[in-house]
Amino acid sequence: MAATCKNMKSQQKQLLLLFFFVGLSSILFAQNKPDDIVGYYLNEDPFSGAISQIYIYNAGNEIYEGIVIWVNEEKRKIYEGLVFLKEMTFNSKENEWQNAALIYPGKNGKFKAYMRLEKDGRLRVRGYWGVSLFGKTLYWPKERESRNPKIKHP
Repeated sequence: MAATCKNMKSQQKQLLLLFFFVGLSSILFAQNKPDDIVGYYLNEDPFSGAISQIYIYNAGNEIYEGIVIWVNEEKRKIYEGLVFLKEMTFNSKENEWQNAALIYPGKNGKFKAYMRLEKDGRLRVRGYWGVSLFGKTLYWPKERESRNPKIKHP
């Protein structure tokens, strides 16, 4: 009887340890959900230094888009309301949003991009032309609300 009791206690300890490690690994290797990217982000233009606020939203059919909500320079206010980010989808295996087409005002053609949420809440954006090697990585901090309530977005 005493041996059976020891075996049960040992099995309980093993089970508790298993639950602990499963819980810990799910925290450490957390998987994003597709809509986790939805929200407002602050962007510094890598070419001009202008500051803008971007809103990324679910456009339907698992496609994500981004619109310029606010720009800090008066001469660039014409870009407010521009949907500059299109066709982005979430890849659960890579845990990132991919295949984005970026339209950059004043530049010919489209850039490509992929994005990943960092642990600190910033959005890591890798924009490139042709091959990912020839590009630039930006970090967009997330913001709580719109800087321009005049711009309506989905």
